[in-house]
Amino acid sequence: MKAVIKPCFNIDGTAIAPSSKSMMQRACAAALLRKGTTTIHHYGVRSDDEQAALNIIEQLGASISIDDDNIIVTSNGVHPNSDTITCGESGLSSRLFTLIAALSDKEITITGNGSLLSRPMNTVLKILPELGVSVNADNNTLPITLKGPLQPKDITIDGSLSSQFLSGLLFTYAYSVTEPTTIQVTDLKSRPYIDLTLKTLTKAGADITHTDYTSFTIAPFTNAPQNLLLSIEPDWSNAAPLLVAGAIAGGITINNLAHKSLQADRVIMDVLTKAGALVAVDRHRTIVSRGELEAFSFDATHCPDLFPILAILAGLCEGESRIKGLHRLIHKESNRVESITDMLMNFGVFFSVEDDELVIEGTDIFEYATINAYNDHRIVMAAAIAALRAKGAVTIVGAEAVNKSFPDFFNSLSSLGIAIELSDDE
Repeated sequence: MKAVIKPCFNIDGTAIAPSSKSMMQRACAAALLRKGTTTIHHYGVRSDDEQAALNIIEQLGASISIDDDNIIVTSNGVHPNSDTITCGESGLSSRLFTLIAALSDKEITITGNGSLLSRPMNTVLKILPELGVSVNADNNTLPITLKGPLQPKDITIDGSLSSQFLSGLLFTYAYSVTEPTTIQVTDLKSRPYIDLTLKTLTKAGADITHTDYTSFTIAPFTNAPQNLLLSIEPDWSNAAPLLVAGAIAGGITINNLAHKSLQADRVIMDVLTKAGALVAVDRHRTIVSRGELEAFSFDATHCPDLFPILAILAGLCEGESRIKGLHRLIHKESNRVESITDMLMNFGVFFSVEDDELVIEGTDIFEYATINAYNDHRIVMAAAIAALRAKGAVTIVGAEAVNKSFPDFFNSLSSLGIAIELSDDE
């Protein structure tokens, strides 16, 4: 799909953030593993990643029904009804459910689509044999064929590539240990996402303690609720582009954000304030409007999904901004070091790469351009927001990638008065 977005320097409107796909996938994992009924409230099954998680837990033995704004999951644990589990293009689902599927003694192949087939699974492939699981994979990527059952024991893992491997282990151990068991972690990245995992598991009745995110001790379940309600928060990751739109092109109100959330990308509010945007919070309303934008420095190591939209914000701030954490960007839906710098180059923004930092020199207005989305939903959203402050219409090729997390993104922009034309790629 091709999207053509016309400049719009004065947006003024209200939007709703979609439900958090990150929380939804964790809720699906808990609902599959626990024995009983789980009601997932405020679900957002329209995104590709959320639908992938629902499909996976059905393949692993759960039954699902939908009632108004609720998904009701009934499960008796992991009992696969398929020998192949497909994760779509969801990195989180692949890391969570590969480990969870290994609880079964059935031989199962875990696979996916698109860029997911090139994302590294080294940590999983190292962990599983240590836990008694036979594995077979080429090139340290999906597809992976495994056969359990996984036998939990004290283990040490490397957390530098992604926190998702630790999340998968925490879910798996929480429902399988028979005595207190410890996971040691070195160089853990994206700690806020572990907080989300711990919050979900604690709500489900798990007993997990940790010491400064380096040692996690999981005790056996003793008081798990028979019927569990998990409510999904609005997604700060997908709200961030909309909030930046307000900061660079007028003003926006988002009505449903939770400011006490554990989501990593909630820090977008701190960056916007630091950059000089006008920010106000009134009960459930979050209001961001344009101010005198100035250069900022920010470490995005623990929230790498913000990097593309922060690069666009920096491109319109006076002075030299620095964003740290480039090493976290290589194995995303795209190599985001490449896709972000290509986007900035096309928009006429001066930048440099210095060790682990992207250094961006701000400008008043972007050049109009054609942007390659690199099959990356975050690049689509960042480029679309940049178009608001361009000299002419911006074309995004491969704009359908936004369906991975925010299928209503272009509708949300249209509701703000932004002119958008969508068509099939030629």
